[in-house]
Amino acid sequence: MDRTIQPMKQQSRTRFLLFLFSISVLILAAGLLLSLKWGQAPISWRTLYEALTYQGQDKNHLYIQTLRLPRTLTACIVGMLLALAGLLTQLATKNPLASPHMFGINAGASLAVVFGLLAVAELSIMGSMLFAFAGAAAGALLVWSLTGNEHKQYVRLALAGIAVHFLLASLTEGLIILNQYSTESMIFWLVGSVNQAGWPEVRMILPFFLGSLLLLAVMLPSFRLLLIDDEIAAGLGQRVAVIRGIAVLLVLLMAGSAVAVCGPIGFVCLIVPHIARALAGSRLGVLVPLTALLGGSLLVYADLLSRMIAFPFESPVGIVTAVIGGPFFVYLARRKGGTHR
Repeated sequence: MDRTIQPMKQQSRTRFLLFLFSISVLILAAGLLLSLKWGQAPISWRTLYEALTYQGQDKNHLYIQTLRLPRTLTACIVGMLLALAGLLTQLATKNPLASPHMFGINAGASLAVVFGLLAVAELSIMGSMLFAFAGAAAGALLVWSLTGNEHKQYVRLALAGIAVHFLLASLTEGLIILNQYSTESMIFWLVGSVNQAGWPEVRMILPFFLGSLLLLAVMLPSFRLLLIDDEIAAGLGQRVAVIRGIAVLLVLLMAGSAVAVCGPIGFVCLIVPHIARALAGSRLGVLVPLTALLGGSLLVYADLLSRMIAFPFESPVGIVTAVIGGPFFVYLARRKGGTHR
């Protein structure tokens, strides 16, 4: 009897996962189309089709091709990168409430961009991106240098990350207060926004996106060791510290490039891995692609909602993710706290 029940359960599980992925793809595709169609300028479905197939070159077609399309693609790519970065952060730190904030990436990027804005009279978009990525790398390097290679490394990683995050965030706030007129234009970026994303941003982030996915696919079997206790993994002859270091490097590439383009968008890294894990379990081969799909969907729909809050004016997408993520974080914190009592 058990031999017949087991294949049936496996087939049922496979069908459920196929259904789940199909729904996730449809939700993301619908969000992309709605993001391209809805905005300040009314666009018909026919005009949208003509613009996407490059069958027309009037004002509305160019509006979609040069403004809405790169913005939508940027939101989708950034959402995927942030969600996957959050998943890897939770694996590396063995902390279900962790996010790339813990590695000092967001705070380091914010500090570097504000400093660059004050140091360079007319800082270009590309210049601000370079400053942001350099700051993200410096923040992650500082956290990693404070961690060491001792037992329970992930505990020290979390503590060092929190300390560095608050230190860098305080320095950023100090620079803004002392130079509030010079940094006024960075408010949208500091909250997190895709409003100004264009084709240069897409071309900049795409190599990081593809490179990160390739490295993640290659390292996925090794990352499964982060799901078990460090002592057991070490007993199997695995160098856990090296694997964790590669995971941190991937978080830097993913979250750093996303922050460099759109600013420190919060809570996507925290929310999406939990939703994906609740739907598909902890099997990484399923969890990783589902997390990417849900991350892209969340940020695309959040960007769409940010256009409606104060229509016809636009709000930073970081406000929407914060409104969604704040209560979700409180719920997770209370649930995790309740399980340990």
